[in-house]
Order: sequence, then structure tokens, then C-alpha cells
Amino acid sequence: MVMVKDDALSLQVNHIYHGDNLDILKRLPEKSVDVIFADPPYNLQLQSPLLRPNMTTVDAVDDEWDQFASFGDYDRFTNDWLLACRRVLKDDGTLWVIGSYHNIYRVGAILQNLGYWILNDIVWVKTNPMPNFKGTRFTNAHETLLWCKKTQKQKRYIFNYQAMKMFNDDKQMRSDWELSLCIGSERLKSNGEKLHPTQKPESLLYRVILSSTNPGDIILDPFFGTGTTGAVAKKLGRQFIGIERDETYIRGAQYRIDAIQTEVLPDEVYGKYQTKRTAPRMPFSVLLENSLLLPGQTVFFKKKRDVSAIILADGSLQLPSGERGSIHKMGAQVGNLPACNGWEHWYYEDKDGNLEAIDVLREELRKNGYGRK
Repeated sequence: MVMVKDDALSLQVNHIYHGDNLDILKRLPEKSVDVIFADPPYNLQLQSPLLRPNMTTVDAVDDEWDQFASFGDYDRFTNDWLLACRRVLKDDGTLWVIGSYHNIYRVGAILQNLGYWILNDIVWVKTNPMPNFKGTRFTNAHETLLWCKKTQKQKRYIFNYQAMKMFNDDKQMRSDWELSLCIGSERLKSNGEKLHPTQKPESLLYRVILSSTNPGDIILDPFFGTGTTGAVAKKLGRQFIGIERDETYIRGAQYRIDAIQTEVLPDEVYGKYQTKRTAPRMPFSVLLENSLLLPGQTVFFKKKRDVSAIILADGSLQLPSGERGSIHKMGAQVGNLPACNGWEHWYYEDKDGNLEAIDVLREELRKNGYGRK
């Protein structure tokens, strides 16, 4: 039985919690969110105002929330919010965190120390970066996103490979994303000035959310700002939870999200793909139950007719030596492999005498509705 504090918060989806994110994260239900996207302070360590060549001041990030007394203070801050996020993240969930060279290496080390396991580092290549006005170093033209699962041993997490491949003109999506900064009408303003200095473009969150969540999933953003995560989540049929302490940002985010008109549509519209990895599990014996294969029939390993086994009525295979076991165990044995996906390595002879992978029969059943609710 899990003890709940008296001041615990109920989980409200499509809601922005107002307050300190660490306090709210500690009060949200444990293992309650599917994915976390975090855009924390970068600790930019600005020493003086930034000036253009014409001596006008650059609207840089000099807000109080981005200022820390030391690297040690920033590290403690990072450790605390990442630890609190880990508590509310489901065991099959993932976390994204974005940063620049000022902070991302410190964040990455802390992630690993806390037990997160990095799946990818994504480089957001900015097509329109701010110039280096002083000409003293290379123009900072990218930021880095770290995508992590909760633990090294975690086997299940969402990665919509097919959706991202289709999104990328049927080419495998790479880890370098060329995208523009947030500009134009997308940029929220107040009295003609930027409402938030580091508002992220919706194009960036579109890829994050499409790739690592399914329709209906809950995405938590503990540094919600002006609500890019919530806006894109709503457009893609996902749910969001935001945490933000600045009431001005909250008002801007809420107005932005409320203005988005959506309707209930099938999950396929929002990028839901069923793959072999996500499809309902099917035992080999189902092929026998549906008379697609028969007891006593011979199957062949890797299309080699001299390496065969007999199908038994219980769904196991029997080798000529008399040994018997699952399609996977027997495949590993005859192939001298540490593991084997028997569906792809055992072949049957069709009515024309051709050898076909038994996986073809499994897909035939799925197309006819096996496992569909």
C-alpha cells in the first residue's frame, strides 16, 4: 500500500499547475505520466549586457529564473527536479530534456547518476541562429535534446519509428533536426515585446511528441512557460500537464491553448501505428488452431531444406534429434545463436512449393482482426 501525503494533488490533465515545480512534482501521484519534456533554465552565466555592432542591446536571457550562484547550486537544482520527475514517470515512460553547451553536459551526467538511460542525443540545428556579434567565437547554432528511458533494464517504451519515417519522406529519421527558431505569429508577445525569451518552436515539440507518445498519453512539462508542449499535445490528440510559477506565462499559455480548436478523431489520424513490436502477442499455436499449419507438418530453418523440424500439436517443434521446444528456442539451437525470433527464421512450404516465413501467416491473422478489441 502506498502512503499518500495529506497535501497530495489529484492528477488533472490538460491543466496548468501554478507554483514551484519541485513542490508540485512531489505531490503528484507516483508513476502517473507517460512522457516528460523539460526545458529547464540553461544557467547562461551572462556577465554583461550583449551589444550589437550598432551598440543596441540584445534581448538576452537575463531573467531571475536563469541565475544561479554557482555550478554547485545549479547541479543541486537539476538533481532535485530530475529525481522528482523520475517518481511521477511511469516505468515504461521516457523523458526529454533540452539544453545548450552551458548546461546540457551537467544535466546528462546527473541523469545518468540518477539511473536514467540515454537513448539518443538529438541536435536541433537552428536554421536562423542569433549571430555571434563580437566575433570572438563560433556562432551557437544548435541545442541538444537528451531522450532517456527511466532505467537501463527498461524494455518497453514508445518509439513511433514508422510515423517518424513517414514524416521524413519515407526515410529513417536522423538525430539532427534542422528547424527554425520560434518567429513570426507563433511568438507570443506582450506590448510588442517577447512574452518569454526562450519560447520553443512548435515544430520541435511536434517531433518530440509524435515520436515518443501515443494518442491519449499524458505529457508532463515541469517548465511550462508559454505552453508550447500543451499546444502541440492538444493538436496531436495527447493530454498535457504543465507546471509554471510565473502567472504572466500561465495566462499567455492558457489563452494560446484555448484558442486551438480540435475534434475527436481516430487514433490513426494522430500518428498511431501498429507494428510488430506493439501488436498483441500471438503464440505460435494460434496458427494450428486456425488450420494455417498442421501437426506433423515440416518447417525449415532459414530456407534450408536440410535443417528442418516437425510441428507438434502443442505448438512446439521437434528436431530430428528428438529435442523439442518453442520456435524460438529451437531456432536458437539449430542456428547456434544466443537468441532467435522464430517467426522470422522458420519457413513453411506453401501450396506452390515455395518457402515462406511463418511470420506471413501471423500477419494474415492480424489483418483479419486477431487481437483487435
